[in-house]
Amino acid sequence: MSKQFHVVGAVLIKDGRILCCQRGPGRTLENFWEFPGGKIEVGETPRQALQRELEEELKIEVNVAENEFVSASYDYEFGTVNMKTFICQLISGEPILTEHIAIKWLKPSELAKLTFAPVDVSTAKEIIQLGDYHEFF
Repeated sequence: MSKQFHVVGAVLIKDGRILCCQRGPGRTLENFWEFPGGKIEVGETPRQALQRELEEELKIEVNVAENEFVSASYDYEFGTVNMKTFICQLISGEPILTEHIAIKWLKPSELAKLTFAPVDVSTAKEIIQLGDYHEFF
């Protein structure tokens, strides 16, 4: 049985656009795009983990939706990543790159231009299907 990783990701919305982050060289899944987030620590709820990760990685404060948006799993060589994504609204701050090499704010229809990490693909497809004018955006 492969090692299991439980992570969260943010569909962070600002002015009808979604924040996408590019992983840096020398890291697992380098240069792939992803929705920001990270591992759920022992004793944390997924929503708490997402708030913490966004504060640590991007120096921002967000409001995390009550219910998850998409749940996905992907079997990588290093183990299985189980990810829950949540719709988030930016409360304060502007994203600062501390672990990523680039960020982009994109309309849902523009997400197809990026090469997402495999576990993030389901979330990207769901956002694209909802379209640029969905009530979330």
